[in-house]
Amino acid sequence: MKHARKLASLLLALVMVFAVATTAFAADETGSITIDNAVVGQTYTIYEILKLESYNKDSGAYSYKATSEWNGFINSADIKGTYVNVDSQGYVTWVKDADAAAFAKLAQAYAKNNSIANQGSTKATDATVTFTGLELGYYLLDSSLGTLCSLDTTNPRVTIHEKNQVPTNEKTVEEDSNNQYGSVNDADIGQTVNFKSTITLPKGSENVVFHDTMSKGLTLDASSIKVYTDADMTTELGTDNYAVVTTDLTDGCTFEVSFEKTYLDGLTADSTTVYVKYAATVNENAVVGGEGNPNTSNVEYGEKGKTTTTPDSTTRTYTWSFDVLKYANGDENKVLEGAQFVLLNNDKTKVATIVDGKLTGWVNVPVAGTDGTITWPENTTLTTNAQGKIDIAGLDADTYYLRETVAPAGYNKLAEDVEVTITPTKGDDGKTLTLTPVTAKVENKSGSELPETGGMGTTIFYVLGSILVLGAAVLLITKKRMNAAA
Repeated sequence: MKHARKLASLLLALVMVFAVATTAFAADETGSITIDNAVVGQTYTIYEILKLESYNKDSGAYSYKATSEWNGFINSADIKGTYVNVDSQGYVTWVKDADAAAFAKLAQAYAKNNSIANQGSTKATDATVTFTGLELGYYLLDSSLGTLCSLDTTNPRVTIHEKNQVPTNEKTVEEDSNNQYGSVNDADIGQTVNFKSTITLPKGSENVVFHDTMSKGLTLDASSIKVYTDADMTTELGTDNYAVVTTDLTDGCTFEVSFEKTYLDGLTADSTTVYVKYAATVNENAVVGGEGNPNTSNVEYGEKGKTTTTPDSTTRTYTWSFDVLKYANGDENKVLEGAQFVLLNNDKTKVATIVDGKLTGWVNVPVAGTDGTITWPENTTLTTNAQGKIDIAGLDADTYYLRETVAPAGYNKLAEDVEVTITPTKGDDGKTLTLTPVTAKVENKSGSELPETGGMGTTIFYVLGSILVLGAAVLLITKKRMNAAA
């Protein structure tokens, strides 16, 4: 008989291990079971359900009896007659077309509920797990990964290829400039960013909990946490299928989403994908540039007490800065203190509010008064320091405009806004952003000077005055002569 079916809750393997070397098995012969393609970190446990009493290779006949610890299970009302037949002497045979997957699931539950002793348990450290020195018989191989492998073989050395799937998790963040989800994005301080974690749930997944940990530069909006059944995130999973926890967490994460047992048990597809969507605000503690502001998540799953965690999946949210250098008449060493600016967004409809050098928000540009002047809102005016500098941090990648509102004394105010563009570079792996430092160098020129009131300045006035007086005298004399001649 051959049975190879997928189990709805956990990885179980029922393995028959027989002798082949002789017509009748040797009493002292042992066998082995090897799991190929084992999942690192997963614990595999083996139980002997039936002991092989005898086996004849030529006729293909064999006889089994339940082990002492499993006798109650084999003879229970749920098992006897439905999955196996047991004769008066205790010999066990398989019921034709019985559901091996269901049998295995019941056997696994029985082992847990009755603290049945196992014949070996080990956590996989690589892709191969081997149990050796096994009595020949019928074994239950238990893990929590979701697939049944039932084998009937006359080879005492059995290899099982792990075909199961494990839950997976991929975290992404939305870039607002193109509304695409990826590993990185950038944003203003005060801006809300959207995250999405794509989780695959194999049939049979147990105790699945999604963990998310945000850095101190991100503030979670707990009300935004929702689970969807489609990638477009238009169809929400009913809230009775999961629970969100944001307080009293002991593992250091920001929040958890735990999927209900009834939902997991009801998964019928080989693999089901769900999407956890949530939002956070970039706050004043955000790291500017550098390594960005990470948000990390993983999924915990498996038997209670034997849970496994997926590898961390991380996104990074960046925010940027630039500085202003104010100088005079083409000489960058001649810095100018006291110049005042406002920072406008890319379409010049908003002006930045900035406190202690960091962006705090955007407000509408005020309407000019009847005299053409503008009264700028509080915290929007930036003034160059003694080094002629202004530092502005907490900005999204974008184009901005500096508008000079007050020029340093003795210098002309700029007639045009100064354009500043922040354009980071994505790393080759697509998981990091870097920015070459940006400095807006703004030159002011002196205004036109009036002549001096002493020295050469007064001489010029005297000369001009003398010329005017002389010209007037000439005109007067000429007029008198013309009148006399007439």
